[in-house]
Amino acid sequence: MIVVVENPNLADTFILFLALLGPQKMLLTVARLARTLDARSIRLVSAIAAVAAAVVGVAVTITAPWLATFFHIGSASLELAAGLVFFVYALAVVLGVHFDDAAEVVPAVGGTGAGPAADAGDGADPRHPLTSGVRELLIPFVVSPLAVAAALQESLTVHTWHGRWIEAAAYALVALVDMVCAWLFAPLLGRAHEIVLEVLSRLLGILLAAVGVQLFLLGLSSLGVLHVQTGH
Repeated sequence: MIVVVENPNLADTFILFLALLGPQKMLLTVARLARTLDARSIRLVSAIAAVAAAVVGVAVTITAPWLATFFHIGSASLELAAGLVFFVYALAVVLGVHFDDAAEVVPAVGGTGAGPAADAGDGADPRHPLTSGVRELLIPFVVSPLAVAAALQESLTVHTWHGRWIEAAAYALVALVDMVCAWLFAPLLGRAHEIVLEVLSRLLGILLAAVGVQLFLLGLSSLGVLHVQTGH
Protein backbone atom coordinates (compact mmCIF):
# COMPACT_ATOMS: atom_id res chain seq x y z
CA MET A 1 0.00 0.00 0.00
CA ILE A 2 1.35 3.42 -0.93
CA VAL A 3 1.22 5.90 1.92
CA VAL A 4 1.44 9.56 1.00
CA VAL A 5 3.70 11.69 3.19
CA GLU A 6 2.74 15.34 2.83
CA ASN A 7 5.80 16.70 4.68
CA PRO A 8 8.56 14.31 3.67
CA ASN A 9 11.83 13.82 5.46
CA LEU A 10 14.70 11.68 4.25
CA ALA A 11 14.27 8.90 6.81
CA ASP A 12 10.51 8.39 6.33
CA THR A 13 10.73 8.58 2.55
CA PHE A 14 13.69 6.17 2.53
CA ILE A 15 11.67 3.62 4.53
CA LEU A 16 8.72 4.01 2.15
CA PHE A 17 10.81 3.40 -0.97
CA LEU A 18 12.74 0.60 0.77
CA ALA A 19 9.46 -1.26 1.28
CA LEU A 20 8.48 -0.78 -2.37
CA LEU A 21 11.86 -1.13 -4.09
CA GLY A 22 14.04 -2.85 -1.50
CA PRO A 23 16.28 -5.91 -1.85
CA GLN A 24 13.36 -8.24 -1.15
CA LYS A 25 11.94 -7.31 -4.56
CA MET A 26 15.04 -8.01 -6.64
CA LEU A 27 17.36 -10.47 -4.86
CA LEU A 28 15.55 -13.54 -6.23
CA THR A 29 16.10 -12.26 -9.75
CA VAL A 30 19.75 -11.64 -8.89
CA ALA A 31 19.96 -15.18 -7.53
CA ARG A 32 18.82 -16.59 -10.85
CA LEU A 33 21.28 -14.39 -12.70
CA ALA A 34 24.06 -15.66 -10.42
CA ARG A 35 23.37 -19.21 -11.56
CA THR A 36 24.21 -18.22 -15.13
CA LEU A 37 26.55 -15.22 -15.00
CA ASP A 38 29.95 -14.93 -13.34
CA ALA A 39 30.58 -12.77 -10.27
CA ARG A 40 32.10 -9.87 -12.22
CA SER A 41 29.11 -9.74 -14.58
CA ILE A 42 26.68 -9.80 -11.64
CA ARG A 43 28.44 -6.84 -10.01
CA LEU A 44 28.47 -4.90 -13.26
CA VAL A 45 24.83 -5.68 -14.05
CA SER A 46 23.77 -4.71 -10.52
CA ALA A 47 25.68 -1.43 -10.74
CA ILE A 48 24.19 -0.53 -14.13
CA ALA A 49 20.68 -1.47 -12.97
CA ALA A 50 21.11 0.58 -9.77
CA VAL A 51 22.24 3.66 -11.70
CA ALA A 52 19.37 3.24 -14.16
CA ALA A 53 16.85 2.82 -11.32
CA ALA A 54 18.19 5.91 -9.55
CA VAL A 55 18.00 7.94 -12.76
CA VAL A 56 14.42 6.79 -13.36
CA GLY A 57 13.38 7.58 -9.79
CA VAL A 58 15.01 11.01 -9.72
CA ALA A 59 13.63 11.94 -13.15
CA VAL A 60 10.10 10.82 -12.25
CA THR A 61 10.18 12.58 -8.88
CA ILE A 62 11.47 15.89 -10.22
CA THR A 63 9.21 16.00 -13.31
CA ALA A 64 6.07 14.50 -11.73
CA PRO A 65 3.89 17.65 -11.99
CA TRP A 66 4.70 18.12 -15.66
CA LEU A 67 4.27 14.40 -16.42
CA ALA A 68 0.86 14.35 -14.74
CA THR A 69 -0.23 17.46 -16.64
CA PHE A 70 1.12 16.35 -19.99
CA PHE A 71 -0.40 12.86 -19.83
CA HIS A 72 -3.55 14.00 -17.96
CA ILE A 73 -3.16 11.39 -15.25
CA GLY A 74 -4.13 11.42 -11.59
CA SER A 75 -3.49 9.32 -8.52
CA ALA A 76 -6.30 6.89 -9.33
CA SER A 77 -4.88 6.24 -12.79
CA LEU A 78 -1.44 5.63 -11.30
CA GLU A 79 -2.82 3.18 -8.74
CA LEU A 80 -4.85 1.24 -11.33
CA ALA A 81 -2.01 1.02 -13.85
CA ALA A 82 0.70 0.16 -11.31
CA GLY A 83 -1.51 -2.39 -9.57
CA LEU A 84 -2.46 -4.09 -12.84
CA VAL A 85 1.11 -4.26 -14.18
CA PHE A 86 2.49 -5.52 -10.88
CA PHE A 87 -0.27 -8.11 -10.55
CA VAL A 88 0.48 -9.48 -14.03
CA TYR A 89 4.20 -9.60 -13.21
CA ALA A 90 3.57 -11.32 -9.85
CA LEU A 91 1.18 -13.81 -11.46
CA ALA A 92 3.90 -14.73 -13.95
CA VAL A 93 6.31 -15.25 -11.05
CA VAL A 94 3.83 -17.54 -9.28
CA LEU A 95 3.16 -19.59 -12.41
CA GLY A 96 6.79 -19.67 -13.46
CA VAL A 97 6.07 -17.90 -16.73
CA HIS A 98 8.99 -16.16 -18.47
CA PHE A 99 8.24 -13.37 -20.92
CA ASP A 100 11.62 -13.78 -22.58
CA ASP A 101 11.21 -15.55 -25.91
CA ALA A 102 14.81 -16.77 -26.00
CA ALA A 103 14.64 -20.51 -25.49
CA GLU A 104 18.17 -21.41 -26.56
CA VAL A 105 20.08 -23.41 -23.99
CA VAL A 106 23.49 -22.01 -23.14
CA PRO A 107 26.04 -23.51 -20.74
CA ALA A 108 26.59 -21.85 -17.38
CA VAL A 109 29.68 -19.72 -16.95
CA GLY A 110 29.96 -18.49 -13.38
CA GLY A 111 26.98 -20.03 -11.61
CA THR A 112 27.28 -23.14 -9.51
CA GLY A 113 24.95 -26.06 -9.82
CA ALA A 114 23.29 -24.65 -12.95
CA GLY A 115 22.96 -26.95 -15.87
CA PRO A 116 21.19 -26.76 -19.20
CA ALA A 117 17.83 -27.44 -17.64
CA ALA A 118 18.21 -24.57 -15.20
CA ASP A 119 19.49 -22.13 -17.79
CA ALA A 120 16.66 -22.90 -20.18
CA GLY A 121 14.25 -21.10 -17.89
CA ASP A 122 16.52 -18.15 -17.17
CA GLY A 123 16.65 -15.05 -19.32
CA ALA A 124 20.34 -14.33 -18.63
CA ASP A 125 22.72 -15.07 -21.48
CA PRO A 126 26.46 -15.41 -20.66
CA ARG A 127 27.28 -14.22 -24.18
CA HIS A 128 25.43 -10.94 -23.56
CA PRO A 129 25.55 -10.55 -19.75
CA LEU A 130 24.86 -6.82 -19.57
CA THR A 131 21.83 -6.59 -21.86
CA SER A 132 20.24 -9.84 -20.70
CA GLY A 133 20.97 -9.18 -17.01
CA VAL A 134 19.62 -5.64 -17.01
CA ARG A 135 16.55 -6.81 -18.95
CA GLU A 136 15.79 -9.35 -16.22
CA LEU A 137 15.95 -6.58 -13.59
CA LEU A 138 13.69 -4.13 -15.42
CA ILE A 139 10.34 -4.79 -13.73
CA PRO A 140 11.44 -5.79 -10.21
CA PHE A 141 14.06 -3.05 -9.91
CA VAL A 142 14.87 -0.59 -12.70
CA VAL A 143 11.28 0.42 -13.51
CA SER A 144 9.31 -1.05 -10.62
CA PRO A 145 5.62 -0.12 -11.14
CA LEU A 146 4.95 0.29 -7.41
CA ALA A 147 8.03 2.41 -6.78
CA VAL A 148 7.47 4.63 -9.83
CA ALA A 149 3.81 5.12 -8.90
CA ALA A 150 4.83 5.98 -5.33
CA ALA A 151 7.45 8.45 -6.56
CA LEU A 152 4.87 10.16 -8.77
CA GLN A 153 2.25 10.30 -6.05
CA GLU A 154 4.67 11.51 -3.40
CA SER A 155 6.01 14.23 -5.67
CA LEU A 156 2.52 15.41 -6.61
CA THR A 157 1.73 16.03 -2.92
CA VAL A 158 4.87 18.13 -2.42
CA HIS A 159 4.89 21.73 -3.60
CA THR A 160 8.52 22.64 -3.00
CA TRP A 161 11.73 21.71 -4.77
CA HIS A 162 13.27 20.86 -1.40
CA GLY A 163 10.68 18.15 -0.78
CA ARG A 164 11.08 16.71 -4.26
CA TRP A 165 14.85 16.54 -3.92
CA ILE A 166 14.46 14.74 -0.58
CA GLU A 167 12.30 12.12 -2.28
CA ALA A 168 14.73 11.83 -5.17
CA ALA A 169 17.63 11.33 -2.75
CA ALA A 170 15.73 8.65 -0.83
CA TYR A 171 14.94 6.80 -4.07
CA ALA A 172 18.60 6.91 -5.13
CA LEU A 173 19.73 5.69 -1.70
CA VAL A 174 17.42 2.67 -1.93
CA ALA A 175 18.86 1.85 -5.36
CA LEU A 176 22.34 2.00 -3.81
CA VAL A 177 21.30 -0.30 -0.95
CA ASP A 178 19.89 -2.79 -3.47
CA MET A 179 23.17 -2.77 -5.41
CA VAL A 180 25.21 -3.42 -2.26
CA CYS A 181 22.89 -6.27 -1.24
CA ALA A 182 23.21 -7.79 -4.71
CA TRP A 183 27.00 -7.67 -4.48
CA LEU A 184 26.97 -9.24 -1.00
CA PHE A 185 24.35 -11.95 -1.39
CA ALA A 186 24.53 -12.94 -5.08
CA PRO A 187 27.33 -15.52 -4.54
CA LEU A 188 25.40 -17.17 -1.69
CA LEU A 189 22.06 -17.12 -3.51
CA GLY A 190 23.70 -18.43 -6.66
CA ARG A 191 24.64 -21.59 -4.75
CA ALA A 192 21.11 -22.13 -3.42
CA HIS A 193 19.28 -25.18 -4.71
CA GLU A 194 16.84 -24.60 -7.55
CA ILE A 195 13.94 -25.94 -5.47
CA VAL A 196 14.67 -23.39 -2.72
CA LEU A 197 14.64 -20.57 -5.24
CA GLU A 198 11.39 -21.84 -6.77
CA VAL A 199 9.67 -22.00 -3.38
CA LEU A 200 10.84 -18.50 -2.44
CA SER A 201 9.87 -17.21 -5.88
CA ARG A 202 6.32 -18.58 -5.65
CA LEU A 203 5.89 -17.26 -2.11
CA LEU A 204 7.13 -13.80 -3.01
CA GLY A 205 4.96 -13.84 -6.14
CA ILE A 206 1.84 -14.46 -4.06
CA LEU A 207 2.69 -11.58 -1.72
CA LEU A 208 3.46 -9.25 -4.62
CA ALA A 209 0.21 -10.22 -6.35
CA ALA A 210 -1.67 -9.27 -3.17
CA VAL A 211 0.09 -5.89 -3.16
CA GLY A 212 -0.87 -5.36 -6.80
CA VAL A 213 -4.50 -6.19 -6.09
CA GLN A 214 -4.51 -3.88 -3.06
CA LEU A 215 -3.16 -1.01 -5.14
CA PHE A 216 -5.73 -1.68 -7.88
CA LEU A 217 -8.53 -1.62 -5.28
CA LEU A 218 -7.21 1.69 -3.95
CA GLY A 219 -7.43 3.07 -7.48
CA LEU A 220 -11.06 1.96 -7.72
CA SER A 221 -11.70 3.52 -4.33
CA SER A 222 -10.15 6.81 -5.47
CA LEU A 223 -12.53 6.81 -8.43
CA GLY A 224 -15.49 6.18 -6.13
CA VAL A 225 -16.25 2.82 -7.76
CA LEU A 226 -15.44 0.82 -4.67
CA HIS A 227 -15.56 1.67 -0.99
CA VAL A 228 -12.45 0.54 0.88
CA GLN A 229 -12.44 0.93 4.65
CA THR A 230 -9.42 2.68 6.18
CA GLY A 231 -6.75 0.18 7.17
CA HIS A 232 -8.02 -2.56 4.82
